Amino acid sequence: MRRILGIDPGFALLGFGVVDENVRGEVATLDYGVIETTKDEKFADRLNKVYRGILSLIDTYKPDAMAIEELFFFKNQKTIIPVAEVRGVVILAGIERGLKMFEYTPLQIKQALTGNGRAEKKQIQFMVKSILGLDKIPKPDDAADALAVALTHLQTNNDLVDNSIN
Repeated sequence: MRRILGIDPGFALLGFGVVDENVRGEVATLDYGVIETTKDEKFADRLNKVYRGILSLIDTYKPDAMAIEELFFFKNQKTIIPVAEVRGVVILAGIERGLKMFEYTPLQIKQALTGNGRAEKKQIQFMVKSILGLDKIPKPDDAADALAVALTHLQTNNDLVDNSIN
C-alpha cells in the first residue's frame, strides 16, 4: 500500500489530495480540498497557515510521500514569488516530517494522466474523476489539480530519484 499527498501550490488556495494505492494497483481517494488564505491576512500569517495546514494533513494521513507541482511557467509574474514561497513552506513541512518529496511539471502531469502533454484542464479533471471513480469532478480546481499530482506520482514513479527533491 502506498499513500501519497498531492499538492497544487498556491497562496490564496492551496490544493491538496490524499490517495491510496493497494497492492493490486487500485487507487482510492481519502481526502481532497484546499487550504485557503485571504488577502486580508498578512503574508507571513498566510505562510504559517499553509505550513500548519500541511503539517496537520501529514499528521492525520501519514503519507509515504508528497508530490508537488513544480513551478514551471506563470502568466502572472506578480504571483510567482509568493507561490514559490508557499511551495517552500510546503516542502519544509514535508521534510520536517521525514517524507520523501517529489515534484512534477504541468507537462509531466498532463502526459501521465492523458498521454498528451498538451491536454486541456478539463481533460485532466475528467481523468482524475475517472481514475478515482468519483461521481463528479473534484472542486475547487485546485483540489482536482492536487489529486492529479498525486496520481502522476503513483503512475510514473516508484520512488525513483528523477523527480525527488530530497
